[in-house]
Amino acid sequence: MRSLHRRSVGSREDNGGFSLVELMISLVLGLLVTAAAVSIFLSNQRTFRATESLARIQEDGRVAFELMARDLRQAAGNPCGRNLPVANVLNGASASTAPWWMDWNRGIVGYDNGSLARTADGTDAVEFVSSGSQVATVIEHGKPAAGGPASFRLNTTGHDFGDGDIILVCDYSQVSILQLSRASEGSSTIEYVRGSGSPGNCTTDLALPVLCGASGGGKTYGPGSLVARFDVTRWFVDDNGRGGRSLYRAVMGAGASKPRDEVAEHIQDLQLTYLVAGAGVYVPASAGLDWNNVVAMRIRISLQGAEKAGVDGSHLERAMIHTVTLRNRTS
Repeated sequence: MRSLHRRSVGSREDNGGFSLVELMISLVLGLLVTAAAVSIFLSNQRTFRATESLARIQEDGRVAFELMARDLRQAAGNPCGRNLPVANVLNGASASTAPWWMDWNRGIVGYDNGSLARTADGTDAVEFVSSGSQVATVIEHGKPAAGGPASFRLNTTGHDFGDGDIILVCDYSQVSILQLSRASEGSSTIEYVRGSGSPGNCTTDLALPVLCGASGGGKTYGPGSLVARFDVTRWFVDDNGRGGRSLYRAVMGAGASKPRDEVAEHIQDLQLTYLVAGAGVYVPASAGLDWNNVVAMRIRISLQGAEKAGVDGSHLERAMIHTVTLRNRTS
């Protein structure tokens, strides 16, 4: 009985389980799989960040070029035609000390390497004159009586003109530049007078040649003539207050700067060169250009991504180049 009891106890099956070696091997294999999964995740994350950063700077570049080129093509342009003679009746327009923007024929001027105020160091800027995007049609041109205001009656009361705005009016034969004295909201009539405002008008006679001091007569703009705002537009790069730089556009009206609009971020540098009619190479603004005969501009922008998504942990950088023709100076 004792021997049978011992055999019975000795033959009982032990409980199954992992040995220490097997457990350690399992842990090592699990760690290898986890490390591989983490490596793949981090690699995908880096790729996603790099792709997203590249897409953002490319989109910013496209927006910058599209909007800037659209503006620049209209430099020194008016709604009526090319190469029209201009009667500028603003006070001081013919003086040697007049600001450059009063000279419609000059049309455009550039600045190199941060020489224009409120631009980032080392970056270029450009300013140009053009007609605003909103255009109204003249119904009647009222001449002044007994020294009173002259006026234009427009085809709309929804115009965007205001008191003191500088405008241009044109037909198939010429363009006139003048300053409004009154442009009431909700009225289709806008008025201009001699001598009032800053700079004000030297005459209400819009004929060529300009005879300052005249008070009436001269050029009459008939029905169908067009009126638009006279704009001075500036494009430049400056610090955006978020640790980077952006491309900005400012419409300056009669030389008084209005709030600037941020067009595209991630723009670190703007370099501009210009082509003068008859020349074979593009040169910078510092080359002493004849701005009256600039016919094209080459734009080079440098962009930098906000995140350090490059292969070496640096910011992604790209450079883009685009050439714009001043449409109103080419046949």
